[in-house]
Order: sequence, then C-alpha cells, then structure tokens
Amino acid sequence: MIDLPALATYYAVMSITPGPNNVMVTASGASFGYRATLPHIFGIGLGAALQMVLTALGLGIVFQEFPILHTVLAWGGAAYLLYLAWQLLNASTVAETETRRPFTIWLAMLFQAINPKAWVMAITTAAVFLPRHTPFPLLFLVVGGLFLVVNLPCVSVWALFGSGVRHLLLRPTYRRVFNLTMSTLLVLTAVLSLRG
Repeated sequence: MIDLPALATYYAVMSITPGPNNVMVTASGASFGYRATLPHIFGIGLGAALQMVLTALGLGIVFQEFPILHTVLAWGGAAYLLYLAWQLLNASTVAETETRRPFTIWLAMLFQAINPKAWVMAITTAAVFLPRHTPFPLLFLVVGGLFLVVNLPCVSVWALFGSGVRHLLLRPTYRRVFNLTMSTLLVLTAVLSLRG
C-alpha cells in the first residue's frame, strides 16, 4: 500500500526547496512574467512525473547496470546549468529578454532528464515509497497525478516571486544583482549535483 500522505509530503518538500527548476522559473517569471512561464512550469511537472513513472517501471535498473550513464547525465546537467547561468548573467535588462524566449513545455520536460534533483526524486519515489510490482495504472495515477497536484503550486510560488519583483528589475542595478544571484545559485546547484 502506498503511503499517500508521506509521498505527498516528500513531493512538497522536494518541489518547494531550491533547485535548478525553481531557480530557472524564478528567473523566467522575472524576465517574461508568470503567464509566459506557465509552459515551463507545466513542462517541469509533466517531465518529472513521467520520469518517476518510468523509473518505477524499471528504468532505474538501467542506471544500476550502467553507472556511467549517471555520470554522463550529471556532467551534462551541470554543463547545461553553467550555460544557463552564463546566459542569465549576461542578460542585463528586462528589455533584452525580448530577444530570448521562455522555456517551452517540451524543453522543460526534456530538461528533467539531466536535472539531478529530478533523478533523486524519481529514484527515491521508486525505492522508498512504492511497493514492488505496483500496477502501471496505479503508478500513473498515484505517482504522476499526485506529483502534478503537489508540484505545480510549489513551482508556481517561485515563478510568482520572480514575476512579483519584475518591476524592480527595470532598474539596471537591481537587475544585475538579481541576475548575479540567480546565476550564482545555478552554479552552486551544478557544483553540488556533481558531488552527489
């Protein structure tokens, strides 16, 4: 039997705490506004939910058999986070974001494949919270559905925060401090992901 309150609590804690997704949606909310960040938010939820279901169905065994895949994903994810940090650091004004675009739903879904925190959630869900041989419909409904219900509001908080400070970021000094802070958090996330 799946302990739904424990699983929901785990999802809430992992979804609301800082990580690559939350840093990126905060920056997106500040740059593009909340509404334009919604595809990014839904992509995170859908991608991570799919990742958890697939891991529970046995994808985790692939990582046990081929540990080099974990290393490749960790380095690829870290490199991408560093690239995003560099891009964010060099976007000095809100007006410059007009030449960039927010993440699409598909890009946000794909990012979960190299997101170390998403992998931790997927593997922990499969190993700790799910009984062996959980039927697929139950996996899909409970794991995927519960994750989306919990994750979407948590990630939205970060995007709304970014959107809420957007008016302050019209001042170049504030924007620079914000970009530097978000870039630093992405770099720290990349470094920490390689230590785990």
